[in-house]
Amino acid sequence: MLKKMFRSKILKFLLGGGLAAALNLALIYLIIEKLGFNTPFLRNIANVISIEISLIFSFFIYRTWVWTGGIWNIREVFLRQLPLYHVSAGVAVITRILFIFPILDWLRINYAINTLIGALLSASINYLISDRFVFKTPTPKNHKNSQAEKISVTYYPESLAPALSVNSSFRKDESITIDTSKSVKTLSIVIPAYNEEDCIVQTVDTISKVLEQEKIDYEILVVNDNSKDKTEELLQQMNFQNSKLRYVNNYYPNGFGFAVRCGLENFIGDAVAVVMADSSDAPEDIVSYYHKLQEGYDCVFGSRFIKGGKVIDYPSHKLIVNRLANLFIQILFGLKFNDTTNAFKIYRQEVIEGISPLVSHHFNLTVEIPLKAIARGYSYTTIPITWRNRTTGVSKLKLKEMGSRYLFIVLYIWLEKHLSRGDYHLSKNKLVVNQRLKSNG
Repeated sequence: MLKKMFRSKILKFLLGGGLAAALNLALIYLIIEKLGFNTPFLRNIANVISIEISLIFSFFIYRTWVWTGGIWNIREVFLRQLPLYHVSAGVAVITRILFIFPILDWLRINYAINTLIGALLSASINYLISDRFVFKTPTPKNHKNSQAEKISVTYYPESLAPALSVNSSFRKDESITIDTSKSVKTLSIVIPAYNEEDCIVQTVDTISKVLEQEKIDYEILVVNDNSKDKTEELLQQMNFQNSKLRYVNNYYPNGFGFAVRCGLENFIGDAVAVVMADSSDAPEDIVSYYHKLQEGYDCVFGSRFIKGGKVIDYPSHKLIVNRLANLFIQILFGLKFNDTTNAFKIYRQEVIEGISPLVSHHFNLTVEIPLKAIARGYSYTTIPITWRNRTTGVSKLKLKEMGSRYLFIVLYIWLEKHLSRGDYHLSKNKLVVNQRLKSNG
């Protein structure tokens, strides 16, 4: 059995990628720690050197060990494949050097973790291009029986096949049965609010007006995250004026994640949408979420970055970090959905119960909830939404404080998916519930 395992391309994939990543890590450690390349500029130079050497190493380790077929001559390997591999990797390397490494360094991510994340992202981009052009030996048009045709197969350069092949449990709506009989009668809106006196009234009033016009039964639950301004006073006033509005004071320590968790433990509707207090989320999109959920999906996720989606006044540095973070999540989980980090999503009550307990304390909760829902087998669909940057107040998201926390929660759920043997998957949860009902009956 052990012999059979070592013949597996997937295992060779992983070992080859691990060797290349280990070489990359060892090189950057030696250059930074031993040669003293320990300024932002010199660390970037160290990154360039280590990338190039590990890139050449990865090319030859896959070419000689994983896919041993193909044409072996100077023209094919050195004059076509290796240069094309560099062109392919160049796009990934430039992205890593100019964007990934400096941004993560600015976020004060340890250079070792920075290197690992950068290696995965750049290798993934390289994979996508190389898959189609570099490692596919061209077939001569007029030589049907030639050696080239016999070995005209695609060779994959990086150990990323498991991550990039979309697992059936992660494909949008394809392998999950949609129950169209499940209707949502009451919709809850959970709004975490910390020092939002400038915008909370407008946010609540606008949402209430739109939902009442659409004749949607709703409740708005605002979680006051121990605000130090007049937020709670304004909530008290609105509570008397609007019977559909209520608020609770966050009984956890301060933090966005804690405030949302408090709201998710206290809403009473059949489904719940998490909405920001700064009016950045369009109330009309809540209506779209609601109607889409009525089709039987367990969750509806909005994306600002698909056809029909829109962002208004998004700060450039946050936009770059956002797209890189979402690309990392897409590749790691094999997702088509490209806006996981956005908090504005809607879930049925049973989804919230099924993904509990939640562990995030801060904004990384925005990633934990949807990824857990997907990993545990709940159905979802995606619609375009509009996001507008706040015009009053101050954003509570601090990128430098959140980098490692986002990474922690993403890896935590990835490990759950791959190592838990489905213990938390919806199918197994239903089996446990059914067995419990039979024993009680």
